[in-house]
Amino acid sequence: MRTQLHNWQLFAIAVLVWSTTWHAIVYQLAHTSPAFGVALRFGSAGAAVLAWCAWRGERLRFAMGQHARLALQGLFMYSVSYLCIYQAERFVPSGLVAVGYSASPLLLGVVAWGLWRTPLGTRFLLGGVLGLAGVVLIFWPELAQMKQGTQALRGAAFTAGAVLLSAVGSLIASRNKGAGLPFWPALGYGMLYSSAVSWLFVWGDGQALVWPASLSWWLSFAYLSAFGSVLAFACYLTLQQRLGPAGASTVGIATPVIALLVSAAFEAYRPGLLSVLGVALAIVGNLLILRQDIKPGAAAAAG
Repeated sequence: MRTQLHNWQLFAIAVLVWSTTWHAIVYQLAHTSPAFGVALRFGSAGAAVLAWCAWRGERLRFAMGQHARLALQGLFMYSVSYLCIYQAERFVPSGLVAVGYSASPLLLGVVAWGLWRTPLGTRFLLGGVLGLAGVVLIFWPELAQMKQGTQALRGAAFTAGAVLLSAVGSLIASRNKGAGLPFWPALGYGMLYSSAVSWLFVWGDGQALVWPASLSWWLSFAYLSAFGSVLAFACYLTLQQRLGPAGASTVGIATPVIALLVSAAFEAYRPGLLSVLGVALAIVGNLLILRQDIKPGAAAAAG
Protein backbone atom coordinates (compact mmCIF):
# COMPACT_ATOMS: atom_id res chain seq x y z
CA MET A 1 0.00 0.00 0.00
CA ARG A 2 1.35 3.39 -0.98
CA THR A 3 1.48 6.22 1.52
CA GLN A 4 0.14 9.51 0.20
CA LEU A 5 1.56 12.77 1.45
CA HIS A 6 -0.87 15.45 2.55
CA ASN A 7 -1.13 18.67 0.55
CA TRP A 8 0.67 20.68 3.20
CA GLN A 9 3.55 18.17 3.19
CA LEU A 10 3.92 18.37 -0.60
CA PHE A 11 3.74 22.15 -0.38
CA ALA A 12 6.35 22.33 2.39
CA ILE A 13 8.84 20.05 0.59
CA ALA A 14 8.59 21.98 -2.68
CA VAL A 15 8.96 25.34 -0.92
CA LEU A 16 11.87 24.29 1.30
CA VAL A 17 13.79 22.78 -1.61
CA TRP A 18 13.14 25.49 -4.20
CA SER A 19 13.82 28.28 -1.71
CA THR A 20 17.41 27.00 -1.51
CA THR A 21 17.94 26.26 -5.21
CA TRP A 22 18.12 30.00 -5.98
CA HIS A 23 21.34 30.06 -3.97
CA ALA A 24 22.59 26.79 -5.47
CA ILE A 25 22.24 28.17 -9.01
CA VAL A 26 24.81 30.85 -8.14
CA TYR A 27 27.50 28.16 -7.87
CA GLN A 28 26.52 26.83 -11.30
CA LEU A 29 26.76 30.21 -13.01
CA ALA A 30 30.18 30.85 -11.48
CA HIS A 31 31.78 28.07 -13.56
CA THR A 32 29.61 27.13 -16.57
CA SER A 33 27.08 28.57 -18.99
CA PRO A 34 23.39 28.50 -18.08
CA ALA A 35 22.61 26.06 -20.91
CA PHE A 36 25.26 23.58 -19.76
CA GLY A 37 23.94 23.59 -16.19
CA VAL A 38 20.32 23.11 -17.29
CA ALA A 39 21.18 20.37 -19.80
CA LEU A 40 23.21 18.29 -17.36
CA ARG A 41 20.83 18.90 -14.46
CA PHE A 42 17.67 17.67 -16.17
CA GLY A 43 19.43 15.00 -18.20
CA SER A 44 20.70 13.27 -15.07
CA ALA A 45 17.38 13.80 -13.27
CA GLY A 46 15.35 12.37 -16.16
CA ALA A 47 17.63 9.36 -16.54
CA ALA A 48 17.37 8.61 -12.82
CA VAL A 49 13.56 8.82 -12.88
CA LEU A 50 13.24 6.51 -15.90
CA ALA A 51 15.70 4.02 -14.39
CA TRP A 52 13.54 3.94 -11.26
CA CYS A 53 10.43 3.46 -13.42
CA ALA A 54 12.08 0.51 -15.19
CA TRP A 55 13.00 -1.04 -11.84
CA ARG A 56 9.37 -0.69 -10.73
CA GLY A 57 8.15 -2.25 -13.97
CA GLU A 58 6.23 0.79 -15.20
CA ARG A 59 5.31 1.16 -18.84
CA LEU A 60 7.93 3.17 -20.72
CA ARG A 61 6.81 2.69 -24.34
CA PHE A 62 4.48 5.32 -25.76
CA ALA A 63 3.08 6.31 -29.14
CA MET A 64 4.65 9.12 -31.14
CA GLY A 65 1.76 11.42 -30.32
CA GLN A 66 2.25 10.80 -26.62
CA HIS A 67 5.97 11.48 -26.94
CA ALA A 68 5.10 14.77 -28.59
CA ARG A 69 3.06 15.68 -25.52
CA LEU A 70 5.94 14.71 -23.23
CA ALA A 71 8.38 16.71 -25.31
CA LEU A 72 6.17 19.80 -25.05
CA GLN A 73 6.00 19.42 -21.28
CA GLY A 74 9.78 19.16 -21.10
CA LEU A 75 10.36 22.04 -23.50
CA PHE A 76 8.29 24.56 -21.56
CA MET A 77 8.46 23.35 -17.97
CA TYR A 78 12.12 22.35 -17.65
CA SER A 79 14.12 23.58 -20.64
CA VAL A 80 13.44 27.06 -21.99
CA SER A 81 11.88 28.29 -18.74
CA TYR A 82 14.94 27.29 -16.72
CA LEU A 83 17.29 28.68 -19.36
CA CYS A 84 15.52 31.98 -18.79
CA ILE A 85 15.85 31.64 -15.01
CA TYR A 86 19.59 30.99 -15.20
CA GLN A 87 20.05 33.86 -17.65
CA ALA A 88 17.97 36.23 -15.53
CA GLU A 89 20.18 35.64 -12.50
CA ARG A 90 23.16 36.81 -14.55
CA PHE A 91 21.70 40.29 -15.01
CA VAL A 92 19.41 41.13 -12.08
CA PRO A 93 19.11 40.30 -8.37
CA SER A 94 17.55 36.94 -7.62
CA GLY A 95 14.78 38.80 -5.79
CA LEU A 96 13.43 40.17 -9.05
CA VAL A 97 13.10 36.65 -10.44
CA ALA A 98 11.29 35.59 -7.27
CA VAL A 99 8.93 38.54 -7.57
CA GLY A 100 8.09 37.45 -11.09
CA TYR A 101 7.27 33.93 -9.99
CA SER A 102 5.03 35.22 -7.24
CA ALA A 103 2.63 36.27 -10.00
CA SER A 104 2.23 32.63 -11.12
CA PRO A 105 -0.97 31.88 -9.15
CA LEU A 106 -2.81 34.84 -10.61
CA LEU A 107 -1.46 34.18 -14.10
CA LEU A 108 -2.35 30.48 -14.09
CA GLY A 109 -5.73 31.13 -12.51
CA VAL A 110 -6.67 33.68 -15.16
CA VAL A 111 -5.38 31.51 -18.03
CA ALA A 112 -7.22 28.42 -16.72
CA TRP A 113 -10.39 30.49 -16.42
CA GLY A 114 -9.97 31.80 -19.96
CA LEU A 115 -9.34 28.36 -21.48
CA TRP A 116 -11.56 26.08 -19.41
CA ARG A 117 -13.69 28.44 -17.31
CA THR A 118 -12.11 27.10 -14.11
CA PRO A 119 -13.86 29.02 -11.30
CA LEU A 120 -11.93 31.89 -9.71
CA GLY A 121 -13.19 32.63 -6.22
CA THR A 122 -12.88 35.96 -4.43
CA ARG A 123 -10.65 34.36 -1.80
CA PHE A 124 -8.28 33.07 -4.47
CA LEU A 125 -7.99 36.44 -6.21
CA LEU A 126 -7.52 38.28 -2.91
CA GLY A 127 -4.92 35.78 -1.76
CA GLY A 128 -3.01 36.06 -5.03
CA VAL A 129 -2.94 39.86 -4.87
CA LEU A 130 -1.84 39.86 -1.22
CA GLY A 131 0.85 37.28 -1.90
CA LEU A 132 2.21 39.23 -4.87
CA ALA A 133 2.16 42.48 -2.89
CA GLY A 134 3.96 40.77 -0.03
CA VAL A 135 6.80 39.48 -2.17
CA VAL A 136 7.18 42.90 -3.84
CA LEU A 137 7.55 44.48 -0.40
CA ILE A 138 10.09 41.85 0.66
CA PHE A 139 12.39 42.69 -2.22
CA TRP A 140 11.51 46.35 -2.66
CA PRO A 141 14.79 47.69 -1.17
CA GLU A 142 16.76 45.42 -3.51
CA LEU A 143 14.68 46.39 -6.54
CA ALA A 144 14.89 50.09 -5.74
CA GLN A 145 18.70 49.90 -5.82
CA MET A 146 18.83 48.05 -9.13
CA LYS A 147 20.68 50.06 -11.75
CA GLN A 148 18.77 51.00 -14.83
CA GLY A 149 20.19 50.06 -18.22
CA THR A 150 20.62 47.25 -20.71
CA GLN A 151 21.39 44.58 -18.11
CA ALA A 152 18.31 45.40 -16.07
CA LEU A 153 16.12 45.25 -19.17
CA ARG A 154 17.60 41.90 -20.18
CA GLY A 155 17.06 40.50 -16.72
CA ALA A 156 13.46 41.70 -16.65
CA ALA A 157 12.81 40.19 -20.08
CA PHE A 158 14.28 36.82 -19.09
CA THR A 159 12.26 36.86 -15.85
CA ALA A 160 9.00 37.57 -17.68
CA GLY A 161 9.84 34.84 -20.18
CA ALA A 162 10.57 32.32 -17.43
CA VAL A 163 7.25 32.99 -15.68
CA LEU A 164 5.20 32.75 -18.88
CA LEU A 165 6.97 29.62 -20.14
CA SER A 166 6.63 27.91 -16.76
CA ALA A 167 2.93 28.72 -16.73
CA VAL A 168 2.52 27.12 -20.17
CA GLY A 169 4.48 24.08 -18.98
CA SER A 170 2.24 23.68 -15.94
CA LEU A 171 -0.87 23.76 -18.08
CA ILE A 172 0.62 21.21 -20.52
CA ALA A 173 1.49 18.90 -17.62
CA SER A 174 -2.07 19.20 -16.36
CA ARG A 175 -3.47 18.29 -19.79
CA ASN A 176 -1.03 15.37 -20.09
CA LYS A 177 -2.40 13.97 -16.86
CA GLY A 178 -5.91 14.34 -18.26
CA ALA A 179 -4.78 12.48 -21.39
CA GLY A 180 -3.82 9.48 -19.25
CA LEU A 181 -0.03 9.78 -19.35
CA PRO A 182 1.44 8.13 -16.22
CA PHE A 183 3.05 10.45 -13.67
CA TRP A 184 6.62 9.21 -13.27
CA PRO A 185 7.36 8.29 -16.91
CA ALA A 186 5.99 11.68 -17.96
CA LEU A 187 8.31 13.36 -15.47
CA GLY A 188 11.35 11.38 -16.63
CA TYR A 189 10.75 11.69 -20.36
CA GLY A 190 9.91 15.37 -20.04
CA MET A 191 13.21 16.05 -18.32
CA LEU A 192 15.17 14.05 -20.90
CA TYR A 193 13.55 15.97 -23.74
CA SER A 194 14.31 19.23 -21.95
CA SER A 195 17.94 18.17 -21.61
CA ALA A 196 18.16 17.41 -25.34
CA VAL A 197 16.83 20.89 -26.20
CA SER A 198 19.22 22.52 -23.73
CA TRP A 199 22.20 20.68 -25.29
CA LEU A 200 21.28 22.32 -28.59
CA PHE A 201 21.78 25.69 -26.89
CA VAL A 202 25.11 24.49 -25.49
CA TRP A 203 26.37 23.46 -28.92
CA GLY A 204 24.90 26.57 -30.50
CA ASP A 205 27.10 28.76 -28.30
CA GLY A 206 30.12 27.51 -30.21
CA GLN A 207 32.25 27.37 -27.06
CA ALA A 208 34.53 24.48 -26.14
CA LEU A 209 32.88 22.04 -23.75
CA VAL A 210 34.87 22.20 -20.50
CA TRP A 211 33.76 20.13 -17.52
CA PRO A 212 33.97 22.10 -14.26
CA ALA A 213 36.56 21.06 -11.69
CA SER A 214 35.00 23.01 -8.81
CA LEU A 215 33.66 20.97 -5.89
CA SER A 216 31.00 23.62 -5.22
CA TRP A 217 29.70 23.21 -8.77
CA TRP A 218 29.32 19.45 -8.45
CA LEU A 219 27.75 19.62 -4.99
CA SER A 220 25.23 22.21 -6.18
CA PHE A 221 24.63 20.15 -9.32
CA ALA A 222 23.87 17.03 -7.26
CA TYR A 223 21.47 19.00 -5.07
CA LEU A 224 19.73 20.68 -8.01
CA SER A 225 19.34 17.37 -9.86
CA ALA A 226 18.14 15.12 -7.05
CA PHE A 227 16.23 17.56 -4.87
CA GLY A 228 15.55 20.65 -6.99
CA SER A 229 14.45 18.59 -10.01
CA VAL A 230 13.19 15.11 -9.06
CA LEU A 231 11.89 15.61 -5.52
CA ALA A 232 10.54 19.14 -5.79
CA PHE A 233 8.87 18.66 -9.18
CA ALA A 234 7.34 15.36 -8.03
CA CYS A 235 5.78 17.15 -5.07
CA TYR A 236 4.74 20.15 -7.11
CA LEU A 237 3.12 18.16 -9.92
CA THR A 238 1.30 15.93 -7.43
CA LEU A 239 0.01 19.06 -5.73
CA GLN A 240 -1.04 20.37 -9.14
CA GLN A 241 -3.08 17.24 -9.78
CA ARG A 242 -4.93 17.81 -6.53
CA LEU A 243 -5.36 21.59 -6.47
CA GLY A 244 -5.03 22.47 -10.14
CA PRO A 245 -2.26 24.55 -11.76
CA ALA A 246 -3.27 27.81 -10.09
CA GLY A 247 -3.50 26.35 -6.60
CA ALA A 248 -0.14 24.55 -6.85
CA SER A 249 1.57 27.68 -8.14
CA THR A 250 1.21 29.26 -4.67
CA VAL A 251 4.57 27.57 -4.11
CA GLY A 252 5.93 30.51 -6.12
CA ILE A 253 4.69 32.94 -3.47
CA ALA A 254 6.00 31.10 -0.43
CA THR A 255 9.41 30.19 -1.91
CA PRO A 256 10.97 33.68 -1.82
CA VAL A 257 9.82 34.11 1.78
CA ILE A 258 11.92 31.14 2.91
CA ALA A 259 14.70 32.23 0.56
CA LEU A 260 15.14 35.28 2.80
CA LEU A 261 16.35 33.01 5.58
CA VAL A 262 18.85 31.42 3.20
CA SER A 263 20.10 34.86 2.16
CA ALA A 264 20.41 35.92 5.80
CA ALA A 265 22.41 32.79 6.63
CA PHE A 266 24.75 32.67 3.62
CA GLU A 267 24.69 36.14 2.04
CA ALA A 268 24.51 38.43 5.08
CA TYR A 269 21.05 39.68 4.09
CA ARG A 270 19.35 41.85 6.73
CA PRO A 271 15.58 42.35 6.17
CA GLY A 272 14.05 45.72 6.99
CA LEU A 273 10.57 46.71 8.12
CA LEU A 274 9.12 46.50 4.59
CA SER A 275 10.46 42.98 4.21
CA VAL A 276 8.91 41.86 7.48
CA LEU A 277 5.55 43.32 6.44
CA GLY A 278 5.91 41.59 3.09
CA VAL A 279 6.45 38.23 4.78
CA ALA A 280 3.23 38.70 6.73
CA LEU A 281 1.24 39.58 3.60
CA ALA A 282 2.66 36.63 1.66
CA ILE A 283 1.74 34.21 4.44
CA VAL A 284 -1.82 35.57 4.62
CA GLY A 285 -2.14 35.34 0.83
CA ASN A 286 -1.01 31.71 0.82
CA LEU A 287 -3.44 30.77 3.56
CA LEU A 288 -6.34 32.33 1.65
CA ILE A 289 -5.51 30.42 -1.54
CA LEU A 290 -4.70 27.09 0.09
CA ARG A 291 -7.96 27.08 2.06
CA GLN A 292 -10.05 27.02 -1.12
CA ASP A 293 -12.37 24.04 -1.35
CA ILE A 294 -11.14 21.00 -3.31
CA LYS A 295 -13.78 18.91 -5.04
CA PRO A 296 -14.05 15.27 -3.94
CA GLY A 297 -12.09 12.92 -6.21
CA ALA A 298 -9.75 15.68 -7.38
CA ALA A 299 -6.79 14.22 -5.54
CA ALA A 300 -4.37 12.05 -7.45
CA ALA A 301 -1.17 10.62 -5.97
CA ALA A 302 2.10 10.42 -7.81
CA GLY A 303 2.69 6.89 -6.64
